[in-house]
Amino acid sequence: MSEGNPIVELAKRRGFFLQSADAYGGVSGFYTFGPEGAALKQNIEDTWRERFTIQEGNMEVDAPTVMPEPVFEASGHLEGFDDMLIECPECGDSHRADHIVEDNTDIEDAESMAIERVEEIVAEYELTCPTCGAGLAGQAIQQFNLMFETNIGPGSSSPGYLRPETAQGIFVEFPQLAEYARNQLPFGVTQIGRAYRNEISPRKSLLRVREFTQAELELFIDPEEDEPDLERVADVTAPFYPADEQQSDDGEIVEATVGEVVEEGIVADPWIAYYLGIAKRWYESIGVDMDRFRFRQHLPGELAHYAADCWDAEAEVDGDWIELAGFAYRGDYDLSKHAAHSEEEFTVFKQYDEPVTVERPTVDPDMSYLGPEFGGDAAAVADALETLAERDPDAFRDAQADGGAVTVEIDGQAYAVPVEKTGFEIEEVTESGEHITPHVVEPSLGIDRALYTVLDHSYREDEIDGEIRRVLELPPEVAPTTVGVFPLMDRDGLADRAREVVDRLRDAGLAVTYDDSGAIGRRYRRQDEVGTPFCVTVDYETLGEGDDSDLEGTVTLRERDTTEQKRVPISDLAETLTELRDGDIEFTDL
Repeated sequence: MSEGNPIVELAKRRGFFLQSADAYGGVSGFYTFGPEGAALKQNIEDTWRERFTIQEGNMEVDAPTVMPEPVFEASGHLEGFDDMLIECPECGDSHRADHIVEDNTDIEDAESMAIERVEEIVAEYELTCPTCGAGLAGQAIQQFNLMFETNIGPGSSSPGYLRPETAQGIFVEFPQLAEYARNQLPFGVTQIGRAYRNEISPRKSLLRVREFTQAELELFIDPEEDEPDLERVADVTAPFYPADEQQSDDGEIVEATVGEVVEEGIVADPWIAYYLGIAKRWYESIGVDMDRFRFRQHLPGELAHYAADCWDAEAEVDGDWIELAGFAYRGDYDLSKHAAHSEEEFTVFKQYDEPVTVERPTVDPDMSYLGPEFGGDAAAVADALETLAERDPDAFRDAQADGGAVTVEIDGQAYAVPVEKTGFEIEEVTESGEHITPHVVEPSLGIDRALYTVLDHSYREDEIDGEIRRVLELPPEVAPTTVGVFPLMDRDGLADRAREVVDRLRDAGLAVTYDDSGAIGRRYRRQDEVGTPFCVTVDYETLGEGDDSDLEGTVTLRERDTTEQKRVPISDLAETLTELRDGDIEFTDL
């Protein structure tokens, strides 16, 4: 996706996005959003927040982007958040080995392969360095951790990392968030924020960068009781690409409703299916072309170790299918990991309908025996006995039956304790409930990729009066500017009246731009190119219909996609534009 790409060229020229620090040569993988891009990005975020936070009744948080090392030890990022790095023996440039394979062969899932297999493919196809063309056969491939490391405070005693995803900022605060939710499942927590990945070879503009914005929802559920309201999305039709179709020689996209894919077992988990339906409607609303969109199931080799199932939302951009979002059932992996590492409770109390009486194995070790017998290890032996009683009470029963000892292991060393010294017994306990570790359902998407896709899918060219017109057919709800206001000529009081219209529209909460430079047709073209859906022209007819002391009269309202024009009273203009932006009326209704 070179600078010759029309989207990249338009983005830089019209202020959507540009490579950061260009005056200093730029830094690959970092982009600045210009005035148009920042507004478009904010609008996309706002629509996601409206749909996934407000309408779903979820909470929103804003966690730090720097977190201490233990968080990522617990989450597994320190050990497993790696990409395959291969270095050119000639020019020294580093590249992602799986990308080189996928870009130069018919292999599509190199990322899920073992390093040894990728090395074999590089040699088999005689693949070369993308920078200088030198052969890469025989070069070792290494795992490269993608996290940016930093230090918290002076010195290096408190290592930290820039977060590679926003999710961990939610998981680590679960105990407090559960209190906010009054320990009632299900409850969801959303977050929109920056994440950082030290990509080996950033490429394709906004599609693979080192700093990006994520929008994530973590839904905490009771897996035995909580089910989604599938009726809300059962009739949503979408293209599904299941794993078995991908692995078939003649595999095809399955066009079906959400209700059908659940009923037929194509999407096994109803929660994932529910959010696929929600997401399909949302992507369509922000301008993603549904003819270039699909949901693809992860192949077995792609699945994260914690995921029972995972689907991606994908869009076709510049001839390639790119991932827009992931929808994963994460089970209790995250909360269990943080509970084990932090030694805090990451559970909620589940109240029973009626109290129940259960048998509970307990131990009360005789420390007067354990102390002299095991010395400094006595307390650890007592803890191990308690753990064993919970996990395997039959070990104590068997020892009681033959008058023997119970054996526990600590750091590889076995300790035998006579069963009569353990204080083992079975008690009857009446319980009103139990502590359970919730499971997590996660829809996670990249805002930057959504923005780029919307630009790509909304861009078109046509011809008006023998001149090429470049248009971004952005939905009014997400367009950076709702309306451009122009005086027909910059004289005879037209500009003053136009500025008065601008003030009135801005007071009504509309995003407005004012332009009095050049011919009116040129001004229309400039707004078409940045996706402004409506333009208002103040002309001599406007002046003739009122006087200088009021804003009576009418103006010309032009619609971007059709270029049709209608006269609208100034008194109704703000309300009309608001209804058009929000989709309450159509331009043809005027």
